[in-house]
Amino acid sequence: MLRGRARRDQGAYADGTDRGVGDPLDAAQERRVRAVLALGGVPQSDLPDGVQQVRLRLLERTASGREAPRDVSAWAAVVASNLAMDWHRAKRRRERLGERLVALHEPAHPSGEETSLLSLAVARGLDELPAAQRQVVVLRFFADLPVRDIAGELGIPEGTVKSRLHTAVRALRDRLHEDEVV
Repeated sequence: MLRGRARRDQGAYADGTDRGVGDPLDAAQERRVRAVLALGGVPQSDLPDGVQQVRLRLLERTASGREAPRDVSAWAAVVASNLAMDWHRAKRRRERLGERLVALHEPAHPSGEETSLLSLAVARGLDELPAAQRQVVVLRFFADLPVRDIAGELGIPEGTVKSRLHTAVRALRDRLHEDEVV
């Protein structure tokens, strides 16, 4: 028994690998960790990283002064299982992020004909608006002025600008739905 321990302390293992002095996982425990990760759906290429994570967590636990787990093999299997779940969560996050990025780069540009129809409908809708509403819509959406600047330029309260914008946008939306443009 002392011989095995002495060999382990020197970093030499029965499988011929040299894991370094003080490796917290023996070969059987490492195989179990790999199996748990693989059964958890972690790809083969990520298994060495998973084993290293288990090893690191065991070393951190020991270094923090907490006592070592009673059954290192069972503890390592639970940690490996948690790592497999974390791997799947991270994969799903990456996939969702990729989907969101793709959605940002796929602008829904209407065709030339649709754009022309929409432009004509908006122009007709603007023509039908009262002058005061048309003025704030043009300043806000075409000149891209903030409500505060529009109010200052026209000498009216910000609330009045907001009210006129709300009423005008609602009227334009109704007009576009009536014409079945949107």
